[in-house]
Amino acid sequence: MKQVLISVDGTDEVQGVLVAAPNTLPGVLIVHGWDSDQAHYQIRAEDLAALGCVCLTFDLRGHGRRQDVKASVSRHDNLRDVLAAFDLLAGQATVDPKSMALIGTSYGGYLAAVASGRRSVRWLALRVPALYPDEDWGVPKEQLDRAAILAYREQVRPPDSDRALSACRAFRGDAFVAGSEFDELVPGPCIASYVRAFQRAKSITHRTIQGADHGLTDERSQRTYDGLLSAWLTEMILGARTPSNR
Repeated sequence: MKQVLISVDGTDEVQGVLVAAPNTLPGVLIVHGWDSDQAHYQIRAEDLAALGCVCLTFDLRGHGRRQDVKASVSRHDNLRDVLAAFDLLAGQATVDPKSMALIGTSYGGYLAAVASGRRSVRWLALRVPALYPDEDWGVPKEQLDRAAILAYREQVRPPDSDRALSACRAFRGDAFVAGSEFDELVPGPCIASYVRAFQRAKSITHRTIQGADHGLTDERSQRTYDGLLSAWLTEMILGARTPSNR
C-alpha cells in the first residue's frame, strides 16, 4: 500500500492509495516421514498451492529414487536434505523468503523442527512429530535403538533436552502441532513436549485428531487433518497479507 498522486489532464492532480497484491507468494516446504515419500503429499501440496502458495515436496535420501542409501543415511544427512530444499524454495523468484512455512510429519516433523532453528521460518506445522535424543546424531537411522527412542518419547521432556525441542523453544513464528489419539509411535507425552517447548512462539495451535492412529490410515482422520491444516494455514496467510502485518 502506498500513497500516489494521479495526474488529471496534465493540469491538476488527485491523491490516491494504491493497494496491490504481493508480487511474491509464501513458500511451503513439505517434509515426509520415514518409510514414506513425496508422492503421498502431492494432493495436499496442490490444495495448499490453491491458497496462494508455492509448495515444494521432495524425497529425503533413503526414500523415493534414493532408497539405495537407506541403510546408511543419518539424521544429519536428512537435515542437510531439508535445508537444501528450503534454500531452493526460498530462492525462487516467485517466493517471499520472509514468508516461509515448514510442514513435517513424524520423522519429517522432527527434521522440520530442527531446521526451524537453522533457517528463517514464519510458520511451522508439525503432525505427530517424532523425538530423538541427540546422541548418535551421525549414526544411520536404521541402526538406532528403537526401544530406547520410544522410551525417550514416553516422558515429557524439558525444552532444552534435544535439538528439536531447543529449536522450538527459540521459534518466534506461528506453530501448529497435531497429534493422534491412538498413536503408539509418537505418544501423548512426546506431543506435550513439543507444545510446551514453544515458549516464545507468536502463537501455538494444538489439536488432537480423535480416533486417529499414527499414519492416519482411515479416510475420516485424513480429512480431519487436511481440514485443520488448511484452515490454520489459510488464517496465517490471510493474516500476513493485511497491511498491519506486512
